[in-house]
Amino acid sequence: MAEIHIIAPVITQGMRNLDDIAHLARPDLAFSLSVLDRGPASIESEYDEALSVPAIIARAVEAERNGADAVIIDCMGDPGVNPSREMIRIPVLGPAECSMHLAATMGQTFSVVTVLDSVVPMLNNLARAYGVKDKLASVLAVDMPVLEIEQRLEEARQRLAETSRLAVERDGADVIILGCTGFFGCADAIAAHLAAAGHDVPVIDPIPATVCMADAMVRAGLRHSKKTYAYPRAKTLIGYEMLHSTG
Repeated sequence: MAEIHIIAPVITQGMRNLDDIAHLARPDLAFSLSVLDRGPASIESEYDEALSVPAIIARAVEAERNGADAVIIDCMGDPGVNPSREMIRIPVLGPAECSMHLAATMGQTFSVVTVLDSVVPMLNNLARAYGVKDKLASVLAVDMPVLEIEQRLEEARQRLAETSRLAVERDGADVIILGCTGFFGCADAIAAHLAAAGHDVPVIDPIPATVCMADAMVRAGLRHSKKTYAYPRAKTLIGYEMLHSTG
């Protein structure tokens, strides 16, 4: 039995429910979930991301020690992905990296439709870091805080649909990526809206896509390179004892 552990990198309970991805489970694949005990309520800036990282690393280390086979960090900012890869041997995946590389195989260009303008620079920086900046048509925001998505879900779908159409018609996007994992479940409605406007454009929902990529890595026996993500050298560390390397 393989286990993929999902880290909700915030302190807000209920932002991810394992029922969301129950349809991806199999008799030989299970999911587990953890939420941070310290950090931000949501991630909408580099500041929020920085505050979340120590607790994310701790959760990743804990997941490996508890027998997980892969870790997914449930945020399109990919907070803590690289340091978590340094701390553990099992695969650690971020939805932005997975979605952007997947989109790059599905069309010549892609656009990311996200929550707030404050997130746009983060996603631009990630596209550059992941080597797909030349395929990024645009990053557009729908002006909706993460913590309001669930209460305004129908409005969110409408804004996402309209903004995605703008990305296709004005910016030339061949693929749309939902730029917040809080938009889970909206992809089909957006794709239908685009199809009705004459655009046969795929819409990537980051969490299902990342789960499938994590599953594929586990089944193939693959993980990230320890040449790139070497264990940190032991040194004095005050206040973060739970983060000492397992290497």
